[in-house]
This record gives sequence, structure tokens and C-alpha cells, in this order.
Amino acid sequence: AIIPMMTYPNNMRNTESAIKYFLMQATASMIIMFAIIYNAWMTNQWTLFQVSNEWATTIMTLALAMKLGLAPFHFWVPEVTQGIPLTSGMILLTWQKIAPTSILYQISPSLNMNLLVLLAVSSALLGGWGGLNQTHLRKILAYSSIAHMGWMTVIVSIDPSLTILNLLIYIAATMAMFLCLNFTSTTKINALSNLWNKSTPMTITMMIILLSLGGLPPLTGFMPKWLILQELIVYNNIATAMLLALSALLNLFFYMRIIYTSTLTMFPSNNTSKFQWFYTSP
Repeated sequence: AIIPMMTYPNNMRNTESAIKYFLMQATASMIIMFAIIYNAWMTNQWTLFQVSNEWATTIMTLALAMKLGLAPFHFWVPEVTQGIPLTSGMILLTWQKIAPTSILYQISPSLNMNLLVLLAVSSALLGGWGGLNQTHLRKILAYSSIAHMGWMTVIVSIDPSLTILNLLIYIAATMAMFLCLNFTSTTKINALSNLWNKSTPMTITMMIILLSLGGLPPLTGFMPKWLILQELIVYNNIATAMLLALSALLNLFFYMRIIYTSTLTMFPSNNTSKFQWFYTSP
């Protein structure tokens, strides 16, 4: 159902992104179906809640990683998000994550912990590393999505309720960020330098949302990261917790770069732009 939304308005760029998304999701869905049939063949049961075959759980985990955009299957996420409008990108990075995450939540008792930790840590690191040299806000939010998916995946086999908490807070923050960008018709970092002249409350709101996405205390986004790190330390995953905490610094760095750009023209620095008392949507 999201494919027609991604292709509107109809142009080559939107169509290309929709085809990429369709091919990736269709491939992942076929692999999930194969894992279910293989598990039923080996164990004579169709249940999804307790997949007892190790190969079936591994195949299903990799297929869900493709659907969620976890590394090393993350290459489609920035490309598709960049090529579609802001509204479709918001749905892609928020609502479309719910279904694969729910399946991951249901099969979490039988998942391979080592594979999940490998996928999660690589997603968090590559999500932070990939967003460093980006100037398009949609690509930055796409890499942010990859990093947040890593945080959700690492804890799903230890405490699945923290995965749901992290997902809800991530969806709320990301939707708010996309709505701000859509309201101001902003897609690049350099366009944020004049945003303060157009809408000061919107600039402040975007700064707070970005800091919350980065996990800076005492904002809401810090809570799930803190709880996840605490649970990892309780279960003696010290190295994993340390790598995730370091990857959060990479995300916070490019969030701070956006904030720095958007506040360059704020008082008391010199401002040569025309000041607008009321923001009018183009």
C-alpha cells in the first residue's frame, strides 16, 4: 500500500526509489516464507512463536534484518528515503518498522543472541559512521533509523519490552522531525541557516528533537538508551554496551552539526537575511 504513496508525485526519482523498496521487501518476505516452510518441514508445526529449528531462526532473523534495514543489509534505506517526498519518508522510517519489529518481538525467545548482537552493533556503528558526511536531512534521518534499529535489536532477546519502548519513542521523535521539515520545506542542512528568520519556535523545536534522538540527557531519547545499557551491563555484555555508547557519540555529532548550522544566524551574530515576522508556507 505504501508503493503508490512513494510514487506520488509521479517522477523518475520517486519511481526508482519505490522499485528499490519493493524489490528489497519482496525478497525479504520470500525468505521469511521459506524459513516458515523449512521450520514446518523439519518440526511438523507451523507456529511462529517458538521456532525450534536453528537454521529457520537464523534465516528469519536475516530476512527481518533486510526488512528493518539492519547492517549489512542497510544500503537501500538511505537511497530510498532520499528519493521520496518527506511524508512518504516519514511513513517509511516509522510506521513500516512496526510489522517487522513485532515479528522480531514474537520470535525473540528462540533467536541466536550472537547473531543479533553482531547485527545490532554493526548497525549502530555504520548508522553513526554513514551519517557523518551527509548534507541531505533525509539521508541523515535514514542513517539515524539504522542506528536506532541497532539499539532495538540488541536488547530484543534480553528484555523485549525495552525494544517496544525504544520503538515508540523513536517513532514519536522521528515523526515530529519529519513534520517540522515538511512544514518548513527543508531538505538540506544549508537551508536551515535561514530557518530562524522564518520560524523561531520551529528552530527551537527541531533542536530539542535532534538532541532527544541523539540520546542527550535529560531528554526523552536518553531513557531507552540508558535502560538498554543498564540491562547489557547486568548480563555482562560490557563490550557491546561500550561499542553502542561510542556509536551514540557519532550520531550526536552529526545532530550537533545540524543544530550548529541552524543557529549560525541567531543573535548576537551578524544577520544579513531579511527578517520575516510571520512564516508563510511556500
